[in-house]
Amino acid sequence: MSKKIKPKSELQGLTHLIMDANLGVTDLVEKMHHQVVHPPFLPSTPIQNIITGIACVTFKSVKWSTKLIGTSISKILAHLTPVIGNIKSSDTKQIILSILNGVIGDYLEETENPLKIDMQFRYQSKVLQIDQESLKENYPNCTGKILLMIHGSCMSDLQWTRKNHNHAEILSEELKKTPIYLNYNSGKNISANGKNLTENLEKLVENWPVPVEEITIIAHSMGGLITRSALYYGEQNQNNWLKHIKKVAFLGTPHHGSPVERIGNYLDLVLASVPYLKPFAKLGKIRSAGVTDLRYGNLVDEDWLNMDRFKLKKDKRQHIPLPTGIEFYSIAAVIGKETSKSKNQILGDTLVDIKSAFGEHKNPDKNLLFKKEHTWIAFENNHLDLLSNLKITDKLKDWLV
Repeated sequence: MSKKIKPKSELQGLTHLIMDANLGVTDLVEKMHHQVVHPPFLPSTPIQNIITGIACVTFKSVKWSTKLIGTSISKILAHLTPVIGNIKSSDTKQIILSILNGVIGDYLEETENPLKIDMQFRYQSKVLQIDQESLKENYPNCTGKILLMIHGSCMSDLQWTRKNHNHAEILSEELKKTPIYLNYNSGKNISANGKNLTENLEKLVENWPVPVEEITIIAHSMGGLITRSALYYGEQNQNNWLKHIKKVAFLGTPHHGSPVERIGNYLDLVLASVPYLKPFAKLGKIRSAGVTDLRYGNLVDEDWLNMDRFKLKKDKRQHIPLPTGIEFYSIAAVIGKETSKSKNQILGDTLVDIKSAFGEHKNPDKNLLFKKEHTWIAFENNHLDLLSNLKITDKLKDWLV
């Protein structure tokens, strides 16, 4: 990506992203070409060196052209942005951006790409400004009981509505709570989002139109890890908002990581160890810091700082127990039937297994110790069904009343 011109609009950001992708693919093809023309462990002939020399000129030309064209387009768009504006806002755009941020959100943040998502509270698909006047306008009949919904990886606040069902809409009406949705860049480290959430919740409590009586959190998947990270940093900072947290419900949260990311980590090792496949190892390393945090369920900076996040290593996380004084609940989904228990323990909901969702670790000292009556299994459901199962709404209603 060009360091001379920083993208200032979404269109420029998209142009730079396409340019980076093109350069990345060209680099991959060049490395593959070298592996094929110069087989590992064999000496190169003069003919092979000539072929590589010609190819090298071609690849450099492609990269130079990509940078030139991309930079030129970016300059043009910089002048056109005041006229044509950004990419038209829509629910579809929001969902696509959420997926993009989930996959490469840390890179978008690092390169200051306008396609990155900044953490924000939302309601009815609109961004909420955290000041009393704006909150009163959006919540004319708000209560002191806040229901905060935190989505999972590669998702957005819009996806709490699935199959025309939204847990928060039903629960807020029946339990007399005021719903608010968090939207965030799920490609950033979980600890970074946790600290950011702590700051935003402190500001929200200070500006809530009526005195805050309690805050209830429902978190799906990665959202649960971000919640726990925020609770940890809130305690460290002695934040005021933490006093209002009464109940937290986790839906399919990988408290001890996801087997899918662990498999991805093993795949990195395999690709890097086979000479002809080694160039493809770079593709596996595109995935974001948020995704690699899901390998074991990182919560704090110390879990990833000064470490190669793609290196195959054991779980070395700090153990962060659930805080006292708050009631915690956890729901796990499994794709199998209730009768096939051994299979369900392994597969879970295809992304998170039951033990991880219930905070059970092979080392008993790292168990999260959920009360048995505060856990529940939704059989014949996958990871996303947790968002639309009416029985889950009923279970949450019983717990969160």
